[in-house]
Amino acid sequence: MQRRQPRPEQAQSRRLNPSAVFSVPGGVKYLDTLDLARLTTSFAEWADAPRRADIRVSRLRLWLIYLLLRYTGARLGEVLALDDLTDLDSSAGLVRFPGRKSPREVRLPDEAAAEMRRLLSDPTLQPLRGSLCRMDQGHIRRKFQERAKAAKIPLELGNPTVLRRSRAIELLRGNMPLKVVQDMLGQSSADLTAAFLDFSAEDKRRITEHILERESRRKTSARNAFFGKVARIARGDIQALVELATLGGHAVSSVITVDSLETLGIREGLLLTAEIKAPNVLVETSEPEPKSTAGNRLHGVIESVTKGKVTAEVIVRLSDDTRVCSVTTAQSVDRLELKPGMKAWVTFSAYAVILKVD
Repeated sequence: MQRRQPRPEQAQSRRLNPSAVFSVPGGVKYLDTLDLARLTTSFAEWADAPRRADIRVSRLRLWLIYLLLRYTGARLGEVLALDDLTDLDSSAGLVRFPGRKSPREVRLPDEAAAEMRRLLSDPTLQPLRGSLCRMDQGHIRRKFQERAKAAKIPLELGNPTVLRRSRAIELLRGNMPLKVVQDMLGQSSADLTAAFLDFSAEDKRRITEHILERESRRKTSARNAFFGKVARIARGDIQALVELATLGGHAVSSVITVDSLETLGIREGLLLTAEIKAPNVLVETSEPEPKSTAGNRLHGVIESVTKGKVTAEVIVRLSDDTRVCSVTTAQSVDRLELKPGMKAWVTFSAYAVILKVD
């Protein structure tokens, strides 16, 4: 009896995308998304703090090196060998690694590319152009330890090797194919080689751009959207409370059905996005935290007020520059005398928070 061959679409559905089933083996040391955000903030604030010119120059150089390590996933030696005049393309946001055997280009996320442009045009760094990345490895490793300690990250995770591994895990969890991640990091071989798909140079470029654009959307201008990690789940018979720890350090709660919890595969440690529609956001101007049954209360500053005849839009900027938009009545804006620059609270019910899993 002849076996029936599966239809092409059935065969396609049975293929496993390595990134879709990716999990980190136990014992592997890496930084998760929130740890990466804390470490990056620690470096950024440290680099921006000094007033003495010589200290500022040294810290800005190290900040540039950190950004290159953070977003290219390159080895420390590779980054220190870069010539910032020829290997860093600030206009295109590209980093070129001129290795003898396998030269490669790595595109930076928009936010990191903009910061690289700012650093390369900084007047205080111009006398050192061409050698900005030439710093002592030992000095850099010590600063990694210092910044990890300041960010309350275990010291064994504060080093360039862990950062490189963390970038690879971050990209794989973002559904970048394993082969593309391998080439981006300059790896010549990896386990599960037989499972790799072959991608053309154009395929790799387009896939990388898609992943980086999605990362940028998470970190920049999206209103009423919080990206972070599930910190806690309280499960009931019918509904469940999901608490999200966001990149900016906020806590956002959502109540969903247990059925949705299981369908979406939500678990502690999962990365997801919480969204709130503007009509469900209330703005209050009380100085202490308002007494409210709303499950979410976040403090910020009113950035803009746009009034129409009947309705009005109020934008509140939180401490991490996240924007929360509220749509209310023009009458309410007049009654509360809402104006840009005023401190305010945004509140919204946990039932109004929509969870999306990437």
